[in-house]
Amino acid sequence: MVNLTKKELKNDKKLLDSIVSSLKLTEKKEEMETLEEESIKPDFWKDSENAQKVMKKIEGIKNEIKTSQNLVNDLESLIDLYNNTESPEGLLEEYKDIHRKIKDFEKLKFLSGKYDDKDALLSIHAGQGGTESNDWAQMLMRMYQMYADSKEWECETEDIESGSEAGVSHATMKISGEYAYGLLKREHGTHRLVRVSPFNAQGLRQTTFAGVEVIPVIDKIDTDIEIPQKDIQFKAVKAGGPGGQKVNKTSSAVQITHIPTGITVHSSSERSQIQNKENALNILKSKIARILEDERVETIDNLKGDYKKASWGNQIRNYILHPYKLVKDLRTEIESNDPKSVLDGNLDNFIEAQLRIQ
Repeated sequence: MVNLTKKELKNDKKLLDSIVSSLKLTEKKEEMETLEEESIKPDFWKDSENAQKVMKKIEGIKNEIKTSQNLVNDLESLIDLYNNTESPEGLLEEYKDIHRKIKDFEKLKFLSGKYDDKDALLSIHAGQGGTESNDWAQMLMRMYQMYADSKEWECETEDIESGSEAGVSHATMKISGEYAYGLLKREHGTHRLVRVSPFNAQGLRQTTFAGVEVIPVIDKIDTDIEIPQKDIQFKAVKAGGPGGQKVNKTSSAVQITHIPTGITVHSSSERSQIQNKENALNILKSKIARILEDERVETIDNLKGDYKKASWGNQIRNYILHPYKLVKDLRTEIESNDPKSVLDGNLDNFIEAQLRIQ
């Protein structure tokens, strides 16, 4: 049984003070007041997309301020009670509840990246291996959908291409929720599955791979990234898809290549070529923003040559279903002996451990 002592209370107060300090809430409050002034202007809702972003930002800051103040007040009250009671063991359950809330709030301390509060575009690409890898890609897609559901986030499939026999060849989902990109960005990399394949008549164990790419959802309002026109190669392409699927047969689909880095982006979700071009350019800026963040460089001019590090060729996690059951993150050494639970979207232990070693 855990004993409640002054040391535990002192440690929690020190931790909470450090969290509040790191969040720079005074600066955020000033930002919120500026945004609120903007929101009452007569023409505020003329640009509904920007207005929604502003209101979302205001609500997020309000929640942080309210949560921090509630925790400070609750902890101070608990310390007062502790100092004035002869039976501190009666406060143990209340302490456990406050301690859990502080540890959960601590996650925000590690979500201070430039785009951490943005929504996320999460793409899954099947590796080599045909049907087996396509099935694995679909399993990962389901895993992230269930994780999003557990957070009460919105998850919308933006683009998907089915495998020839089963599963998916690739899929892109837009995941919208509080700090979605900040929490999901370390899922970027190669995910390895080891199992007895249901598609293998001999019942042999097989290893397959799928790549996950995570980029922030940013647009011209959110980013100061400017790409010189001379660095962009644009061409119209015909949208394609697997047999039987309805696809856009016109040349409204576009492909944009960033010449210095070799990054290529396709967009075919809109009927208008102009809209697809704008969408592709925003995705390209999001990819470059991710690279700048990973490389810790400040300007796009420093990104020359093919970029390798941010590719999904870096293996990050093993999912072993046979001959034993184990999911292991290769960066944090976090493990789970319950792969079914992990594949059902229970990723908190893996994601939170990765946050803490940034």
